[in-house]
Amino acid sequence: MNSSTLTPTAPDVPGPGPGPATPARGPRTPAGAFSPRQLVASLPDAVRKFDPRHLVRTPVLLVVAVGALLCTGLALRTPTVFAWTIVAWLWITVLFGNLAEAVAEGRGRAQAASLRAVNQETVARRIGPDGREEQVPSSGLRPGDLVAVAAGQVVPGDGDVVEGAASVDESAITGESAPVIRESGGDRSAVTGGTTVLSDEIRVRITARPGESFLDRMIALVEGSARQRTPNEIALNILLASLTLVFLLAVVTLQPLAIYSGRPQDVLVLVALLVCLIPTTIGALLSAIGIAGMDRLIQRNVLARSGRAVEAAGDVGTLLLDKTGTITLGNRQAHELLGVAGVTAAELATAARAASLADETPEGRSVVTLVESHGGTDRAPAEGDRAEYVAFTAQTRMSGVDLVGPGGRREIRKGAAATVTAWIRTNGGEVPAELTALVDTVSTAGGTPLVVAERVAPVGEGAGTVRALGVIHLKDVVKPGMRERFDRLRAMGIRTVMVTGDNPRTARAIAAEAGVDDVLAEATPEDKLDLIRQEQAGGRLVAMMGDGTNDAPALAQADVGVAMNTGTTAAKEAGNMVDLDSDPTKLIEIVEIGKQLLITRGALTTFSIANDVAKYFAILPAMFVTTFPQLQALNVMRLSTPESAIVSAVVFNALVIVALIPLALRGVRYRPTGAASLLRRNLVVYGIGGVLVPFAGIKLLDLVLTHVPGIG
Repeated sequence: MNSSTLTPTAPDVPGPGPGPATPARGPRTPAGAFSPRQLVASLPDAVRKFDPRHLVRTPVLLVVAVGALLCTGLALRTPTVFAWTIVAWLWITVLFGNLAEAVAEGRGRAQAASLRAVNQETVARRIGPDGREEQVPSSGLRPGDLVAVAAGQVVPGDGDVVEGAASVDESAITGESAPVIRESGGDRSAVTGGTTVLSDEIRVRITARPGESFLDRMIALVEGSARQRTPNEIALNILLASLTLVFLLAVVTLQPLAIYSGRPQDVLVLVALLVCLIPTTIGALLSAIGIAGMDRLIQRNVLARSGRAVEAAGDVGTLLLDKTGTITLGNRQAHELLGVAGVTAAELATAARAASLADETPEGRSVVTLVESHGGTDRAPAEGDRAEYVAFTAQTRMSGVDLVGPGGRREIRKGAAATVTAWIRTNGGEVPAELTALVDTVSTAGGTPLVVAERVAPVGEGAGTVRALGVIHLKDVVKPGMRERFDRLRAMGIRTVMVTGDNPRTARAIAAEAGVDDVLAEATPEDKLDLIRQEQAGGRLVAMMGDGTNDAPALAQADVGVAMNTGTTAAKEAGNMVDLDSDPTKLIEIVEIGKQLLITRGALTTFSIANDVAKYFAILPAMFVTTFPQLQALNVMRLSTPESAIVSAVVFNALVIVALIPLALRGVRYRPTGAASLLRRNLVVYGIGGVLVPFAGIKLLDLVLTHVPGIG
């Protein structure tokens, strides 16, 4: 094909001029950050958790507390250094277990305090049915009330804008200093109580009852007071309780055997053995792991309504992603100019730029930028003529310029292929087959073709001549790094589906470039819902993100439904997570955080169970070596005395809980890989490590305790 082309030297041509500055984010604590001072600050809460009503929620710690209480009575009756040392460290074990949960809960206190400052009582301008305005406290508002909010005033409650548009400062909630636009109608009508209107006046229909607002729920979740145990967490608690019962029965049966052998065991020693054998470590850390998982989401400005949603994110098998704004930059950009035969690249570029000067859409500005990046600004085509610009509108789907001068009139048009070809025919021109071929080529490549044409009418020559000049190739620019992200998701075993309203041909081209596994083109709300149900019927958990009312059914059906904070109230109510930054790519991070939560729980469970091996070699020989000297062979650590061996095991059992609190809060580092690889890593690092570390720790404690009178 004989066609002149103009292609950019850079892969992607940005829009004209600098974009808006990246909004500054307020100071935030890095996710997983831990300070030893948090231990001290959380001690009062840990002491309050000695309440039996709280301990009963953690059966493992409840057993330790009952054992400590029993040993305290025995130590009071027969006080010895050994007895009181055991008693002290049993109570410390319970304290450290409570401390793990208290530290996890305390990490959100500062953020909750700042949110409470936002969630203060305000005066609302409620508008009655007769149109009269009255001043009422925000706590007196009810769903359905209509309020007016002017510039400088605080939005008194959650609701939807039903009239007007305004710039709103949401930095107190999202941390973003840049204001956002909220307007009636569409998918950006929702406003949150406590945010501030910066310009204009809006009328808001209240949707939340007092005490049930978005901020109220966020404060409760940040503090952990509303956190419900997840199904996996409940199942693991049942397993831990079962193991505790098994070890309890095993230890209880030891005493009759010891009596039969003529060497009854001290109850203190039996309790110490039980505490060391039951899964104390994971039992103490389990709640902290769950709270920390939700905290990591909050640190990334994602509010999860429940721990179940975070947990489900870790098991997601299918991820639904919108194309525009998620996979692509959101605005199509001019990629190249394709001229028909007989039209030079410079001629097409000059005409395309002139026809785009009155087009204020991002696509129109990108055409100007493409031409100017190739030096096409030396001479404007309207020089010496009177220019009458034709602005782009959604109705005409064209923009252009009419150049009127002494020599006649020249009209240049640029717009959608169907619209401009119709303009050519209306003005008596013919659409060349070459132009149709160029349009098809661009469409097949997944781009959007814009046609450039002109009509030249010299003075006194009637209608003049009309001809097509060429095609502008608009391209959906895939965000940098998206292919790598999808490769990571594929390594996790997650199938990605791009959901778009584009035609199938365009959708497939974008999907191939981005590396998406599958495509749902020309998607309607019903199509999304059907796809989610099909995936779930196949046994897969599904995650998706949406912001509009039409996304609400799919968000409610998805196992992980992430609604954007800029979206409608219906979308936010339907989803089980809300992204305060309204960043569509955040869905990928949410999945990774969910997987990190599950991996952390599995790794620490493995470490806790593996810990028991060293304690067998410490306590069992100490208990029975005098009756069965052959058991001395099990004393591989060569612990100095039976008392030192028992105390060393009990002390290590307590200290390891505190040592693992930072890991429980930060989470085990997640690397996208297969399940078999993750299992191998857990077994090597936390299985073998869980066996070796206690041997070293108990031996070091024994060396110290050897010098303590009454123990060594």
